Order: sequence, then structure tokens, then C-alpha cells
Amino acid sequence: MQANVDFKQLVEGAGDAIMVCDAKGAITLWNRAAERIFGFTEAEALGQSLDMIIPQRQRQRHWDGYNKTMETGITKYGADLLRVPALHKDGHTLSIAFTVSMLFSETREVTGIVAFVRDETARFAEERKLRARLQEAETTIKGDS
Repeated sequence: MQANVDFKQLVEGAGDAIMVCDAKGAITLWNRAAERIFGFTEAEALGQSLDMIIPQRQRQRHWDGYNKTMETGITKYGADLLRVPALHKDGHTLSIAFTVSMLFSETREVTGIVAFVRDETARFAEERKLRARLQEAETTIKGDS
């Protein structure tokens, strides 16, 4: 049975950012969650490069991989959850996790890629604090023995 789904509502109502880029890397879809996470409105993002959310030091690696993926039509990440730093419009760094999926035309030509992105900044900061506390506790225990 085929469900009758309004995909526009699905994309706009998603809690995770959904972003689509064409084969050249221009943003062609930017939902409300992307606006909330990254601070850029849809109008500011559409047609722009992902460089607006990629930290400078990650850009070359990103574009090398992106261009290879667009040429081959194959992503080595598939359903893997990727965790990377990203930039907010106001300049602060975010920790994001995302998955990607390739998009193809009816003739199997690569048309772009979709990313499903979640902001994990708070979780990442909490994990860092817990690791620091664990390290501190281990140091204290070693010092006491």
C-alpha cells in the first residue's frame, strides 16, 4: 500500500536539518530545521555554497570528497553517521552529525546529494565534560595508590 505523503510538509516539519546540494555544490533545498541549526534563512542559503557552514580548515577535504562523489556517483559513507564541526551564521562552531544519500536522474546521472543533519553541540560538550571528569577521577585514584 502506497502512503499518500505530502513531502513538502515532511521536509518542513522534520526536526533535523534537510539540505540538498546539486552536483556543483550549490544548496537547492534548506528546511526550517537547517535555518534553526545554522542561523541562515532559506533565502540566504539557496544557491550558495556549503562553505557558509564548513569551517575553513575542513573545506579542502570536504570539496575533494564531494567532487569525487559527484564524479563517481558513489559515496563511501552511505548510511554511516558522520560527525564533524560546522559553522553557525554568527560564527560560533557547532558539532553536527549527519547522514547523506545520493540523488540521481532517471538516467542515473548524479544530480546531487541530500544530507540529514542533527545539531549535537550540547551532547558533544557534555561528553567532553564527562571525559574530563573521568580523567580527573583516574588521576586522583592513581595519586592515592
